[in-house]
Amino acid sequence: MAIKRFLIEGNLCGDRVRIGRALHKPPLTQEELAKKINLMGMEMTKLIISRIEKSQRHVCDAELYMLSKALGVSMDWLCGDGEDLEY
Repeated sequence: MAIKRFLIEGNLCGDRVRIGRALHKPPLTQEELAKKINLMGMEMTKLIISRIEKSQRHVCDAELYMLSKALGVSMDWLCGDGEDLEY
């Protein structure tokens, strides 16, 4: 019998990561976002970002922090809380 580790399937931030990339000036590709995060000191790949956006992978707090910094948004916004972005 498999043990269920998480109460929530997928993640809370996948859609917002994709939207944040699209709203970024200029828009970022998954690869560009991964490179930006790597330059900030955390290992990230295009595949990881793809899986996050498809809600196929959970996101730890450190990754959420780095995604928010790289996209220039708050962690609350990435999780679906907070005000809409104004670009």
